[in-house]
Amino acid sequence: MGAFGWPHLLIILAVILLLFGAAKLPALAKSLGQSARVFKGEMKAMKDDDSTSTSASEPKADAPADAPASHSPGDTKP
Repeated sequence: MGAFGWPHLLIILAVILLLFGAAKLPALAKSLGQSARVFKGEMKAMKDDDSTSTSASEPKADAPADAPASHSPGDTKP
């Protein structure tokens, strides 16, 4: 009872065609595609930001943060 079939989709498409007209449909489809592309790009950027922020917040176990910098053997400054 709640499922959409092909007849339902065809009726919806016919109503959209009547509302917007045949001349405006290509522009409407182009606008919809661009909006979807922008949304997809923003979602990817948010996902990348989340992954970089979690890796930056984790402390590194290799080198302690408060260790003094090592000097090379050629340094003779006191």
